[in-house]
Amino acid sequence: MAMVPYRQGYSVLPVSNSLFDIFDDMMDLPRTALTAKAFPIDVVDEGDSYEIKAYLTGVSKDDLDVELNEGRLSISVEVKEKEEDKGKNYLQREFTSYSATRGVYLKDAASEGLSATFADGVLTVHVPKFVEKKNVTKIAID
Repeated sequence: MAMVPYRQGYSVLPVSNSLFDIFDDMMDLPRTALTAKAFPIDVVDEGDSYEIKAYLTGVSKDDLDVELNEGRLSISVEVKEKEEDKGKNYLQREFTSYSATRGVYLKDAASEGLSATFADGVLTVHVPKFVEKKNVTKIAID
């Protein structure tokens, strides 16, 4: 088994002896926009509201943006490399600056009464449901 030299990108792949070597090499490719980070979310229907949880380990509250626009809830995160990390002589570095957005459409989401909390790497958003007021008028039949 030969060692695969480090590569800076997708452009150069070494000549492999087998198909398995090619798949092993693909696992070593660096992250790019094609393999952008995503984060898991859970959406729970609680009857009169929705509870959305986004699992964002290693993210601070300042890196988050949450919006509700015409029923579409968007959770965005943008993490940037810290200034004190630049210029260090890393032997291995897996952290990269990244941004990711997840969204969910909530057809009956109200735009009032929204709340969000962030603790222990979990963002919890509560979205009340829109209560449609029905104006029912009884019509007498002659």
